[in-house]
Amino acid sequence: MLSAIWVVFLVLALICGAFTGRLDAVTTAVGTGAGEAVTLIISIVGLMCFWSGIMELVQASGLAEKLSRILMPLLRPLFGKAATDREAMETVSANVAANLLGLSNAATPLGLRAADRLYELEGRRGSPNTVLTLITLNTASIQLIPSTVAAVRAACGAASPFDIMLPVWGASIFSVAVVLLSGRLMRPLFPEGK
Repeated sequence: MLSAIWVVFLVLALICGAFTGRLDAVTTAVGTGAGEAVTLIISIVGLMCFWSGIMELVQASGLAEKLSRILMPLLRPLFGKAATDREAMETVSANVAANLLGLSNAATPLGLRAADRLYELEGRRGSPNTVLTLITLNTASIQLIPSTVAAVRAACGAASPFDIMLPVWGASIFSVAVVLLSGRLMRPLFPEGK
């Protein structure tokens, strides 16, 4: 689907460029944009590797278990009976912590491990509410330190890459609240396992 969207964008750009007589500008922009994308990726890949390593150290050091205990009062009502499984809640807590720190790339492997464990607890059938709750928390996460976004902003030349903190806090808290509330309200319409 995403490939189709990009093809449509490219075709529309070429058509608009042809109609406005600026086709040469469109073709130049394609090459320039591709080069800038590669430069951006290279500039933030080191930061992503660093934070992924930090999150692995957090798990290996046992800090994830301590973090799990701190986050448990908040997560227990969201995950029901799965909250009694130590392994599941450690990975869920580590995933939530990585998202809180704005480490979306480091949070992904943790989220996959957590989803696998939650799915295993449900007998690997259907779409368990616990897995769906994790997905919504992971997708619409609260970000205390938007480090990935700040890294992209810094790579693009922003003078103060972290000056977005207040809007990020407001938007992320609001999005998580809306998603969790919507999930609770719509749960009766979609029975578990369907």
